[in-house]
Amino acid sequence: MEIKIVDNIAETDIKTDVLILPFTEDYKGAAYSKLDEQTGNLIKRVFETKEFTGKHAELTLIHTTTGRVVLVGLGKPADITPEKLRRAGGKVFFSKYLNGANVSSVALSTAIFRELGQLKGAKYAAAFYFIEGVLLSRYEFKRYKKPEKEKRGDIRTLSVLGGGAFGESGDSAKLSTKWLDTVIPAVSFARDLVNTPSSDMTPTILAETAKSLAGKRVKVKVLDAAAAEKEGMWSYLSVAKGSEEPPKFIVIEYKGSPASKTAPVAIIGKSITFDSGGISLKPADGMEKMKYDMAGGAAALGIVKAVSALALPINLIAVLPATENMPGGNATRPGDVVTAITGKTIEILNTDAEGRLVLADAIGYAIKHYKPAVIIDMATLTGACSVALGNEAIAMMGNNEALMDNLKKASAETYERVWQMPLFEEYKDYLKSDIADIKNIGGRTGGLVTAAYFLSEFVDDTPWVHLDIASTANADKDKPYICKGATGIGVRLIMSYLLNYD
Repeated sequence: MEIKIVDNIAETDIKTDVLILPFTEDYKGAAYSKLDEQTGNLIKRVFETKEFTGKHAELTLIHTTTGRVVLVGLGKPADITPEKLRRAGGKVFFSKYLNGANVSSVALSTAIFRELGQLKGAKYAAAFYFIEGVLLSRYEFKRYKKPEKEKRGDIRTLSVLGGGAFGESGDSAKLSTKWLDTVIPAVSFARDLVNTPSSDMTPTILAETAKSLAGKRVKVKVLDAAAAEKEGMWSYLSVAKGSEEPPKFIVIEYKGSPASKTAPVAIIGKSITFDSGGISLKPADGMEKMKYDMAGGAAALGIVKAVSALALPINLIAVLPATENMPGGNATRPGDVVTAITGKTIEILNTDAEGRLVLADAIGYAIKHYKPAVIIDMATLTGACSVALGNEAIAMMGNNEALMDNLKKASAETYERVWQMPLFEEYKDYLKSDIADIKNIGGRTGGLVTAAYFLSEFVDDTPWVHLDIASTANADKDKPYICKGATGIGVRLIMSYLLNYD
């Protein structure tokens, strides 16, 4: 869908299939008075009859002599937040009034947004967040559907009416439109990767997808099993042993800083393209969802795509330790001991705790070869994350408060919420092994935090944050601007962090 900023056409003159008019609960008639006169005061009437009150995400359709008009409520002005604007935008574009309703062009009035001005704590103008919700809601995974089964209308253009829709500052307006043009498609890109069945998203295919991002600023390197052996990444390789699909250790370098020696930001994304649990086999119920176990890697690729499109002046590396985790005659067995790239030995008590095994070597590789300024790993790591936080937040743990504080700020801006959990020194005792340096599980209690503590044993003094996205990477039902399936969580969060990275 193409977004057009239209500065010289009023709501009364726009030619469109549907005109969207946002309202607050205290609407008095000023913003749309001319349009209301043209429609025979239909807008005023629906307010008077209480058919529409302007409550948040409330929708009403009215037919006028010039076309269809959809009214969408924003709620009370004092209660309006960027997230509520996203949800309102998603609600109207996900509604029956636009989907499958023979709509190809839509126009959005920004009059109310301009009256609202800058929302408290918001980085961008109010219209930005509404449109962000619109664009996020338009995602649909179509790869395996016949065209006749598609339900959504083919909306080709969205005309945004009114000068200054994205704020008065030229630089701010440019930044916000660039975000919409680059970051939202990057989220959709990540969602496509996660939604693709594992038979069509093998480590090899994921590696080829990564290679497609290569360009002037982006270099992609893929290590096969033999190269991983030379690096001593036996922790990573132990997960791959049971699968017939060859592992692919993917390394992406983005150089956007004029100072080529500037230490990069390292993004590590768990990339288990299918997780059966290995010998410690998962229950059959829900196993089909385990194609999403590469959501961290998919987000990392989305971030690279967006960073490259925006040409951010930073250096970045993304590491995706891609493999399947399958049972088989050659699979790693519970009780086996392996050696990570750092030389630390690991007793594997449960092969379904495989994410931390591949991440340990990915983190070790990043430190060994790139000496990053910071490391952020994203992983669908533990079922305990859902137990602790439901499906509402990313669990965050790390060794650097400043880094975590910056991610909290990015979280507040994007509503990809993080919740900091502790990494008490006592958790190390949970991971003591009788025969190795460390074991890969700490028992039934504290599973969320002991998984992170395991990773902390491989970061040394590098500033590091672990983001457990297990409970947020996939939606079991439609949400206001996220349809059922992969959410693309992490892309907007990390991009917001990187936009302010210094």
